[in-house]
Amino acid sequence: MLWVDKYRPKTLAQVIVHEEIAQNLTKLVTEQDCPHLLFYGPSGSGKKTLIMALLRQIFGPSAEKVKVENRNWKIDAGSRTIDLELTTLASTNHVELSPSDVGFQDRYIVQEIIKEMAKNRPIDTKGKKGFNVLVLNEVDKLSREAQHSLRRTMEKYSASCRLILCCNSSSKVTEAIRSRCLNIRINAPSAEQIVKVLEFIGKKEGLQLPSGFAARIAEKSNRNLRRAILSFETCRVQQYPFTSNQAIPPMDWEEYISEIATDIMKEQSPKRLFQVRGKVYELLINCIPPEIVLKAPP
Repeated sequence: MLWVDKYRPKTLAQVIVHEEIAQNLTKLVTEQDCPHLLFYGPSGSGKKTLIMALLRQIFGPSAEKVKVENRNWKIDAGSRTIDLELTTLASTNHVELSPSDVGFQDRYIVQEIIKEMAKNRPIDTKGKKGFNVLVLNEVDKLSREAQHSLRRTMEKYSASCRLILCCNSSSKVTEAIRSRCLNIRINAPSAEQIVKVLEFIGKKEGLQLPSGFAARIAEKSNRNLRRAILSFETCRVQQYPFTSNQAIPPMDWEEYISEIATDIMKEQSPKRLFQVRGKVYELLINCIPPEIVLKAPP
């Protein structure tokens, strides 16, 4: 198991970064009613970790027992029937998905999945919550139509379904949705916080870290905690014991982008353009966002 998964906090009490937010979420869960939530912040800041810890706080260990499903929907769109397929993660109390994966037809998924969850409302007994939770990823990538549909649907079924929305930029989410949610900003962790996490992992793994080694990994990670942990594990695989001047390896996709940049500089021709286009497509197929590809330094 990768360290990024092995040492992911399972409960809000275990959270090292964003402790204050974790404490506030714990207080929120103890209240009778939990509002819709919107988590936003840069990639690798810990949004999904907090969301999963929150679900466990609400529903207990059953929230961790998730299964991957390839769901198919047949949606009546007036004069035609639309067939949609989407991968979801589901437990007995929550469903997680990314509606933007189906492109411009995302509004149909938003409507159907919330309606389906509302019909299967759990009974509030023995202190258990009388609602299901729908986690929607990449809400900032939803089409305008899907966001309007989401706003209408979340109002209609708020009694039986709570929404936890997750995105990088809240500015791309409509005001109508933001105003109906408790907005929670998750800042990128500081270098000191990342060092603290790396030292914690190193201690658990029984590793000796040279002075300043964790700080160099933190600096190289650009405040992305997930990336820092992956780099730390890569360093451990490549060389241990660590040395004070040990190189911090770049991500595979960064090296690949550097190769593309070198190819472009060496030759500008239709043939090279065709080759570069194929390499860029390969990055996109492997889920490297286009904005990251364009921003990455050569």
